[in-house]
Amino acid sequence: MRRVDDFRDIHDEAIAWRRHLHQNPELGYNVHNTAKFVAEKLASFGINHIETGIAETGVVAVIQGVGGEGPTIGLRADMDALPIVEATGKPWTSQVEGKMHACGHDGHTAMLLGAAKHLSATRNFKGSVALIFQPAEEDGQGAGRMVQEGLMDRFNIAQVFGMHNMPGIDVGKFGIRDGSIMAALDEFDIIVTGRGGHAATPHFTIDPVVVGAQIIIALQTLVSRNCDPTEALVVSVPKFNGSESYHIIPDSVTLGGTVRSLSPALRDFAEKQIEVCAKNVAAAFGAKVEYRHRRLEPLTFNQTEATELAAAAARSLVGREAVNDQIKPVMVSEDFAYMLQARPGAFLFLGNGPTSGLHNPTYDFDDNAIPYGIGYWVNLVEGGLAR
Repeated sequence: MRRVDDFRDIHDEAIAWRRHLHQNPELGYNVHNTAKFVAEKLASFGINHIETGIAETGVVAVIQGVGGEGPTIGLRADMDALPIVEATGKPWTSQVEGKMHACGHDGHTAMLLGAAKHLSATRNFKGSVALIFQPAEEDGQGAGRMVQEGLMDRFNIAQVFGMHNMPGIDVGKFGIRDGSIMAALDEFDIIVTGRGGHAATPHFTIDPVVVGAQIIIALQTLVSRNCDPTEALVVSVPKFNGSESYHIIPDSVTLGGTVRSLSPALRDFAEKQIEVCAKNVAAAFGAKVEYRHRRLEPLTFNQTEATELAAAAARSLVGREAVNDQIKPVMVSEDFAYMLQARPGAFLFLGNGPTSGLHNPTYDFDDNAIPYGIGYWVNLVEGGLAR
């Protein structure tokens, strides 16, 4: 197993890749220039098996080890940016108005390219590694679409691994846990219909604004009074659309919210009980409710054997004390969960230091983290596919 200093020689080159990508962000599936950049770099490393156009703009490259027959493991990096106006003021700031890499996918792509360059030169493993460059993570659809298009069977992937930078964790440290590490995500709409009228005569109306407000308050008890306090469920209602006039009570209002959960049972509970709660509250006021629920990203769930393999790869790079293998799960979602539904694997956090939070216009990936990410990928392959 290698230590982080073994990857200092590629650091400057990977920084240049990262900053080029940062200056040229693309969104969703429309990452054509990014995918072209990735494919050209992979080819320049002497990798012969490169396939493009998976889920429109996804790229997969396969490197065969010199150790003979063995399984194939997949390593995934996301490529897309966000529709945010950058405010970092860095020399490598985005050159595309209204778009920026505010989640570090430029760093993820650069680190997997660095690992690709090293692994293609050394090939010190048996079996194969599939390098997966994914579009449309921020849309929550890219990973699932790659799976639907046959990613796992097409490249005979036995295990799959992902990594994401994490502000607040020191550079050079890692976080992982067995089981649930990131939440499942659902969205819902509640359309409350009452009877509108003049704001001066509310007694002639069934005010859906008041009903909606009572529903929001009632929904808070789903977590505080109906769930085990040692389990994690978050129900938020950020959208409330009603009248556009100061003087008119509308006929209807629309509430919109999200559900984030760390277990399938809680997810099922929330989907059922939000509707029950909203309809019962509305009925008490003589109003009616139409309820719509959409399941988006599934739970990101780390399989035990793969988690142990990932933690061991990180420990071999930075030492046991720099790897927290009991990190708390986070309630944001990640579409890599679709890949983990298709194959066993694990998702890990890489320290990005005391930077601004993800999806913030002042966020920037810390280039000092690059050799740690490259080293982790290399150790994972050489350890998991040991000769």
